[in-house]
Amino acid sequence: MDRRTFLALLASGLVARPPVAHAQSPGRVYRVGMLMPTTRSDASERRTAVTLVPRFLAELGYAQGRNLVLEPRWAGGNLDRLPALARELIQLRMDVIVAVGSAAVRACGGASSTLPIVFYGNFDPIALGLVKSLAKPGGNVTGVLIAPAGTLAGKKMELLKEAVRATRMAFLTHEDPGLALQEKETQSAATALGITLLLTRVRGNDYEGAFAAIAASRPEALFVAATTFFMRDRKRIIDLAARHRLPAIYEWPEQVEDGGLMSYGSDLSGTTRRVAVYVDRILRGDQPGDLPVEQPAEFQLAINLRTARALGLALPPSLVARADRVIE
Repeated sequence: MDRRTFLALLASGLVARPPVAHAQSPGRVYRVGMLMPTTRSDASERRTAVTLVPRFLAELGYAQGRNLVLEPRWAGGNLDRLPALARELIQLRMDVIVAVGSAAVRACGGASSTLPIVFYGNFDPIALGLVKSLAKPGGNVTGVLIAPAGTLAGKKMELLKEAVRATRMAFLTHEDPGLALQEKETQSAATALGITLLLTRVRGNDYEGAFAAIAASRPEALFVAATTFFMRDRKRIIDLAARHRLPAIYEWPEQVEDGGLMSYGSDLSGTTRRVAVYVDRILRGDQPGDLPVEQPAEFQLAINLRTARALGLALPPSLVARADRVIE
């Protein structure tokens, strides 16, 4: 990328700005809350926000037991619990709260209009009333999106159609209302591409029921929404897709590493690292309303050829050649 292009992207907010240097208060212990819609058992998963953000905070000089107290809270998949958990964190006088997913950040925002909140997820923060604009959020909320100005639905659907020449696709989504943007954009992309889209929402953890409904509609491929729930439960989804012989596209390369056919999206480690950087900047004195909502600028196409062979698929060589990661 040349300097002119880089500066243009920087000005538009599509690339991350470097952190501003501040003096960290000597001897101070910082209190960081984390509000997740998923379960406590997810803390054992190496590739989720609840584990990656503390790891990246450690790289920035924060050590639990020395200058950092981390207070995670899990809703256990019950989104109705999030407001009470948000109030609990606020009563514990956190310096900043990391809210994963739209339901979590809305719960935090509803509980306090002053406590700094850094969100992470795939939704429209302007439409949800969380920020005034991406460049100038205002208020006490900012964060990091996993997709830029939308959900990449059109690109992912194009790739899946190219891979399997499907005209009927199932769309696996979740009851989380924060997925409304993904659902809308995916339906629009399907209409533009001449694809019949069959939407199925997972209720709670009933993946068996969701896939039974999908199988009954006889789709040729599966489009999996980008959500913390589906990252957490990726192995169940991948196993069910294999059982029903459904070629599927996901958001993250980790889902392909675990047996999914394809993924297209941002790098999980890179985006969660930016969450840690924003937490650091706020702890050092920056105001969340002055920090632009960050959006990723680079995306990866990953393909698992082992999964393709198991499904009896011969993927177009031109598609495989464009992949950033190929699992043989």
